[in-house]
Amino acid sequence: MINPKDIASLPFLKKSPYTGSFRGMRYRIQKEVVEEKLHLKVFAWKEPFSFDKTPDEEKVSELFDFSDDGLKDILEWLEKTHALLIQ
Repeated sequence: MINPKDIASLPFLKKSPYTGSFRGMRYRIQKEVVEEKLHLKVFAWKEPFSFDKTPDEEKVSELFDFSDDGLKDILEWLEKTHALLIQ
C-alpha cells in the first residue's frame, strides 16, 4: 500500500510533476488543463525505466479532479493498477 504521505501536495503539483515508485511500479502525477479546468493526470508503468525512457504504449494513465479527493482517488487507482501491472 502506498502511504498517502508519500504523494505530493496540491501546492507542489501546481508547480511541478511528482514521480515515485512502489514495488516494481513507477508513477508520475502532474497537473493537466482540460477544457479550462485543472485536473491531475497520473501515469503508471513497470520499472526499471524513467517516464521519458519508457514507451508510451507501456504506460497507463487516468485523469482525476485537482483536489484532495482526487489525490485519494489516485492512491486507490495506483493500488489497483499495481495489481494489474505487477503480477
